[in-house]
Amino acid sequence: MSEATTSSAGSVRRWLIIGSVVVAIALLLWWLWPTTAEAPSQRAGGRPAFGAFGGPTPVRVAPVQQGPFEVYAKALGTVTPLNTVNVRSRVAGELVEIRFDEGQRVKAGDLLAVIDPRAYEVALQQAEGTLQQNRALLQNAQVDLDRYRGLFADDSIAKQTLDTQQALVNQYKGTLAANQAAVNEAKLNLQFTQIRAPIDGRVGLRQLDQGNLVAANDTTPLVVITQTQPMAISFTLPESELPPVIARFRRSEELSVQAWDRGERILLGEGVLESVDNLIDTTTGTLKMKARFDNEDELLIPNQFVNVRLRVETLPDAVLIPSAALQFGSRGNYAYVVGEDSKVELRVLEVGPSNGDQTVVTSGLSVGERIVMEGTDRLRDGSEVEVVDRQKLAEEAAENPKVEPQSAKERPAR
Repeated sequence: MSEATTSSAGSVRRWLIIGSVVVAIALLLWWLWPTTAEAPSQRAGGRPAFGAFGGPTPVRVAPVQQGPFEVYAKALGTVTPLNTVNVRSRVAGELVEIRFDEGQRVKAGDLLAVIDPRAYEVALQQAEGTLQQNRALLQNAQVDLDRYRGLFADDSIAKQTLDTQQALVNQYKGTLAANQAAVNEAKLNLQFTQIRAPIDGRVGLRQLDQGNLVAANDTTPLVVITQTQPMAISFTLPESELPPVIARFRRSEELSVQAWDRGERILLGEGVLESVDNLIDTTTGTLKMKARFDNEDELLIPNQFVNVRLRVETLPDAVLIPSAALQFGSRGNYAYVVGEDSKVELRVLEVGPSNGDQTVVTSGLSVGERIVMEGTDRLRDGSEVEVVDRQKLAEEAAENPKVEPQSAKERPAR
């Protein structure tokens, strides 16, 4: 085959490929171009068609509402128990019995563990024996003292003999008092062999096992008891947010406090503000506060980090808009208001507190007006819009879950 023939065949092939691509693009444009029966802004499936941006801009709106709005001061807090006790043995000996399960709730006075009591029972018996012995000696000395008093009255003995006997009786009384104290100490040590819960709370993991030798006041506790009901949460507020909080607290008003998890999705408990510190931390400009929670469900765990919401006040008739509708630009906060002529007006607003979902508007809007929530990126002041009802579209999609596209034969001729 000659070189000219090969070049001609390659040129024809290139033109065929280019022609096929052009035809495919033309067919694609013809298929996507909206017909007169289709909406200019939206085709089946919810996607904007070619030429949709030449007509009204589809937007979703929400009405301006009025109602009560709770103003919260937010902070990070730490859960702190009101009481925590490291349970240690007050006597030495072998740990012969453990009477609690790890994680169990206990009440004050419940028996937790037992130290071998035999050595302390013997010590008590020895103390009681010494007490009994000295009690007998005192009784004998008292009898002699009474006899010496009679003899001294008859002038049969010297005064010195009577005084010596009186001193002996007093000596035995002192010894008897010391013996009684020794008996009481032995009884107390015997009681200490039974380790009991000093407070109500929940026990943690045990640190010592049965059979270990325990020293008195050992550094390693047997177990830690934490009071979980009620529970406290410590948090701080910046000094700029303090005036309304302090004013209500000084008037002895009850300020509600909520505790949320890290993601602010689960409400862990509700309590009340119990106390505030007496000075502001100069390094952070914050004031420490403490709230008290009943913690009935025990969702608050000591040393847990939580998100705190302190209810400062309630606005009874606030003008509310969805926070998604609020925009910010060179002129400040604004929103697009949809008029009766389906055109939007850029309205500059003055806003108040927000809770993330709703924002309080202090001026610039009236109750009942419609504001744009979605579709603001293509809007300008005076733009024409088409309000899209998302719920209605969802209902239509549910009624017609499968919409078969028209074939090329069924489409109207161009």
